Amino acid sequence: MSYYWHARREPLPPGTKLSRDVVRRVWGFARDFRWQIAGYLLLLALSALAAVVPALLVRELLNTAIPQRSFGLVNLIGLAAVGVALANAGLALGQRFLSSRIGEGLIYLLRTRLFDHVQRQPLAFFTHTQTGALTSRLNSDVIGAQRALTGTLGSVFSNVISLVTTLVTMFLLNWRITLIAVAVLPLFLLPARRVGRRLQAITRESMQLNAAMNTTMNERFNVAGALLVMLFGRRDRELAGFADKAAGVRDIGVRSALYGQTFFVVLGLVGAVGTAAVYWFGARLVLQGQLRAGDVVALAALVTQVYGPLTALTNARVDIMTAFVSFERVFEVLDFESPIRDRPGAVALDQPAGRIEFDHVGFRYPTAEESTIASLTGGAAAVGAAPGEPVLHDVSFSVRPGELVALVGPSGAGKTTTAMLVARVYDVSEGAVRVDGVDVRDLELESLRGAIGLVAQDPHLFHDTILANLRYARPDATLEQIEDACRSARILDLIEGLPERWETVVGERGYRLSGGEKQRLAIARLLLADPAIVILDEATAHLDSEAEVHIQEALAAALQGRTSLVIAHRLSTIVNADRILVIDAGRVVEQGTHDELLAANGAYRRLHDAQFT
Repeated sequence: MSYYWHARREPLPPGTKLSRDVVRRVWGFARDFRWQIAGYLLLLALSALAAVVPALLVRELLNTAIPQRSFGLVNLIGLAAVGVALANAGLALGQRFLSSRIGEGLIYLLRTRLFDHVQRQPLAFFTHTQTGALTSRLNSDVIGAQRALTGTLGSVFSNVISLVTTLVTMFLLNWRITLIAVAVLPLFLLPARRVGRRLQAITRESMQLNAAMNTTMNERFNVAGALLVMLFGRRDRELAGFADKAAGVRDIGVRSALYGQTFFVVLGLVGAVGTAAVYWFGARLVLQGQLRAGDVVALAALVTQVYGPLTALTNARVDIMTAFVSFERVFEVLDFESPIRDRPGAVALDQPAGRIEFDHVGFRYPTAEESTIASLTGGAAAVGAAPGEPVLHDVSFSVRPGELVALVGPSGAGKTTTAMLVARVYDVSEGAVRVDGVDVRDLELESLRGAIGLVAQDPHLFHDTILANLRYARPDATLEQIEDACRSARILDLIEGLPERWETVVGERGYRLSGGEKQRLAIARLLLADPAIVILDEATAHLDSEAEVHIQEALAAALQGRTSLVIAHRLSTIVNADRILVIDAGRVVEQGTHDELLAANGAYRRLHDAQFT
């Protein structure tokens, strides 16, 4: 069910309904600022009342002070005009202060809620979502929602008060001229209303175009994207693609400006015709002795204050719904529930021993419809297994506390997927994964992931100092503890040899460091976290022999006494593993020690011979 802000016979265009839920939730956010909003509305009402005073002062000046040649009354009216101006200035400052408190507070509230909500989404959400479209929700849409609350709704309230007070004042001065002034308004309402409707559709389209342009910039302006463009020499094509998106933003901006200016032109025509009608009819009444000149001047001044609010209120429904598009887009993200979250009654993983069990596990990757919101995908199709197609089949094995188990097999066999199920990056489709005998779905996510450390093939480092990147794993770590971790990771000497030592900025994704240095820094970060379970995902796959030696020495310290799942293509790195699982086409086809698997002359032997023969 939905309803319109103001009931009308004709339906709104598609996408312009304002649901009860959106209004209810907007009010839920607004309640946090209810006292500021009350003060803001009070100041708006006072400003609307004060707006009619100058016209009345002019009327008194022309009708009384000048005919009576009263210098005292002239001085009094002048002082009153100055007082009204000062009062209006004070009211304007107060309105600005309260509206900024409300607006900036709402922006802060929405952004923090969105940021926290997005952080709770599973990895599949980010693999299907365009980063630019997502950041657009946290930036432009949040600001649009703030404007809807403090701008549009405030304007509606102010216009209502202003219209009522102005019309009452005009009727008290002369009801006939007031009716004539209002009678010309319907001639201009229809085009103004059509402009307002069109502006709503343009606003929604503009948001989508800006999100697409932001996505292009985010993807091309990170280090990896910039390097790809440089290496493949596609700058002209990139410029052409970006220019198309920027042209779309430009064109929609021009259309928006044109429609907006049309609205103001119409409003100006209304004001001109209405003012002319007041002067024409008022002058006739003055000549007939039925009205005084001051009344005509006051009515002409007041009539311009009627058309603006009245025309704006005619389009209030469309204006509100246009502004609430931003709220709808924000709530669209907030309403998307992560499929991977704490179950009711989830328990904490205290003092983890590190035992891992896979019990007849089957898994398929979630589809885009299950993982994210359609408006955030940009229409991109997922890469990999077909939606719903299983990638793991009846996988069962266990890892004892402190045991090192290696996962080997061809690319795409399901090795990384298997390891990610332990940290509940994905949820199993069938069977169960247990840590210390408890299904990971029954464990609190924070405690589960706090017990697991990962060193990836290309570890991510933030564009920050070495010290900040290390303390990300343990914010309360002392410098002595950090030095011990770096010493074990074989990178302390390198850090101390840098000019800025711990304050050295590593660059975006750590691109100022070599591959081996990034890996050792990631290992030091893992040692600071001190997890019970370690996952190494191709940690030495792309390193040269000298760097691999350093990494292997660092890994020896990292894996000491911890349960370890090591994903490797280089079989030479896992020959000393306690057990090796050979995964092929999503199934565990062999398991045993290096020597046992060679002797079995099966899949592992074929992998081994392919690398070493």
